[in-house]
Amino acid sequence: MIYNLLVPLSTEVGVLNVFRYITFRSVWALLTALIISILFGPAMIRWLQRIKCGQYIREDGPQHQAKQGTPTMGGVMIIVAVAVSTLLWADLSNVYVWLTLLVFAGFGAVGFADDYIKVVRKHNEGLSAKTKFLFQCAVAAAALYLLIQEPAYSTRLSVPFFKNFNPDLGWFYLPFALVVMVGASNAVNLTDGLDGLAIGPMIVAMACFAIFIYVSGHAKMAEYLAIQNIQGIGEVTVFCGAMVGAGLGFLWFNAHPAQVFMGDVGSLSLGGALGFVAVLAKQELLLAIVGGVFVFETLSVILQVGYFKLTGGKRIFKMAPLHHHFELKGIPESKIIVRFWILSILMALMALSTLKLR
Repeated sequence: MIYNLLVPLSTEVGVLNVFRYITFRSVWALLTALIISILFGPAMIRWLQRIKCGQYIREDGPQHQAKQGTPTMGGVMIIVAVAVSTLLWADLSNVYVWLTLLVFAGFGAVGFADDYIKVVRKHNEGLSAKTKFLFQCAVAAAALYLLIQEPAYSTRLSVPFFKNFNPDLGWFYLPFALVVMVGASNAVNLTDGLDGLAIGPMIVAMACFAIFIYVSGHAKMAEYLAIQNIQGIGEVTVFCGAMVGAGLGFLWFNAHPAQVFMGDVGSLSLGGALGFVAVLAKQELLLAIVGGVFVFETLSVILQVGYFKLTGGKRIFKMAPLHHHFELKGIPESKIIVRFWILSILMALMALSTLKLR
């Protein structure tokens, strides 16, 4: 909105020329989302307490009964901050911005329904796994179908470390990208089990993909680094900046001991948006490195369930996801969280190094 209002005046008022630059607007999108989150966070938390949106703690896991009743559905705060900031600072004529917001809001709606049912039933079970999965697939499929209609977008797959190997998946790209998006959404959801555990790696991953998105949309940089150039996609960097800012603002209240949890409305929307941004940047495979923490958490669940069924009740981990295993081994919650954050930073740096290792 600010972009659309001020850029037309930039030729007449020299100081307004900065609004043309994606980097400038991305920084201000970050700051705007951060300020919105911190200013309105307390009111949001009080409102969630008033309508009794408290978290219900499982009795078969680590003892977190002290967190019983902590307001959940705080992801609404993230969604509002990101949406307002993006609408203010992004070029609203850019189709990629609207598609990203569609995915973000769509996955958030699925998570909201799941959280709402939990609150009404006063239980830790919301939508059935099948229903949730079908709705996630519907949102992802709609966005991807619209995406591949764009002439500038390609169904070629980028393979890390190989600059001349870009196989064209054709229509098979749609189900592949759908798996990436839905998988990322559920991976973040599984990771959201300790105070600040999911939002920390999410901030790091989105900051990392902001760089990939910007480079992919910049013709000269993309050519120099031998990655696919997609005209117009750089504008989504503004959305990524807003995500980082909203994530930092949410962490202000979600840091241990948490005043609010993001709930499924937060984890599903964040994960779905992260997967879609990876698809936009043509770095779908690299998401496994950038989001390494989310991958490890998901794999721990898959391995635990598979091994349990194959061996008739034996377990690899004390409990899955992986963070619960470390909890049951006696490692303090705050130490687990910080170590996962450190790991996510290292994985992001490793992913960024692939820009030159080609």
